[in-house]
Amino acid sequence: MTNLSVRANIEPLNWENQFFGVNSAVLRFSDDAPTLDESMLANWSRVQAKIPAQRADRLDALQLLGFCLVEGEVDLRLSVETCRDPAAEIATEKDIPRLRELAAQAFAQSRFRAPWYATEASGRFYAQWVENAVHGTFDNQCLIFRDESGDIRAFVSLRQLDDSEARIGLLAGRGAGEVLMQAALCWAQQRGLSTLRVATQIGNTAALKRYIHSGATIDSTAYWLYR
Repeated sequence: MTNLSVRANIEPLNWENQFFGVNSAVLRFSDDAPTLDESMLANWSRVQAKIPAQRADRLDALQLLGFCLVEGEVDLRLSVETCRDPAAEIATEKDIPRLRELAAQAFAQSRFRAPWYATEASGRFYAQWVENAVHGTFDNQCLIFRDESGDIRAFVSLRQLDDSEARIGLLAGRGAGEVLMQAALCWAQQRGLSTLRVATQIGNTAALKRYIHSGATIDSTAYWLYR
């Protein structure tokens, strides 16, 4: 019979707790950690877990402990080879109010959505993310494209991970997927990086098609669960 147990440490999510006003933590899985049980989870109002999609044993064990599936995630990677420079602008302080508005609208249905978080929480989270990217905090930079009126029509934030890889943080703009991907690839190429990573929800087929059309391959899949 399959052993439906899981070993994990519980780590407080201090920044998220301050931002959302909740008492939450995340599971860190390890063979050296204690076996997780109800008493270890009881003092937290929210516990998050991210598991590889192929770990059905871990999924079953967490569901027995009251965890619910919230979102599936696909992580993709692209080789940074050639790109067509679309001449994106670097976002500045004056662009922040509009970027916050666009980010709040574009990412309203993330894993920070109701009923797990307050109704406006997801939009507020991603609005803060894009503002931080403009300031070079967490993500290093935010690139933008404008329409004929001068309004921002699309944006992408990027973060260098190490000497060889970068990751797309946020990407949004209806009909602008190709130009945003070219901007991201050129950003990585200019820094001498070889790999660009990006993640999206399993259900976001439009984004998956765009990334694959741009040359991305699927690197891994995962599930987010909450209790």
